[in-house]
Amino acid sequence: MSSPLVLSQTVEYALRATLYIARQGTRVVRIPEIAAEVHAPSRYLSKILGQLAREGILESTRGRTGGFRLGPTQRRVTLASIVAVFGESERRRCLLGHGVCGRNPGCAVHDKWAPIAQSSSDFFAHTTLADLVSSIPHP
Repeated sequence: MSSPLVLSQTVEYALRATLYIARQGTRVVRIPEIAAEVHAPSRYLSKILGQLAREGILESTRGRTGGFRLGPTQRRVTLASIVAVFGESERRRCLLGHGVCGRNPGCAVHDKWAPIAQSSSDFFAHTTLADLVSSIPHP
């Protein structure tokens, strides 16, 4: 799986919100609180989190006390899994615009760029929410 070094705003919000929710343990967290913490528009964030819930990454509850939370097994979700929900798991593109990275043998930047891009992909593929939650200081 490949992950871009530059993430869309949607994916950034999804990652920040999911990490914030994961830090709350099993507590249900409401959209206004999450939006304030991750500096995202509430309506947009609601759609993003709804999509993550439909994919099984988050659990959602409705009603007056509704919101989102992460189940115990969901803490092992990788960052790549979150990125993939938003269709950004496509193959790396060549920095010079020659299609898929690595398919143009004469690419001037491939030898220097490939290890960086691979390192990024490895980070997303092998880093879980639990890995990051344990390393983020709590307020």
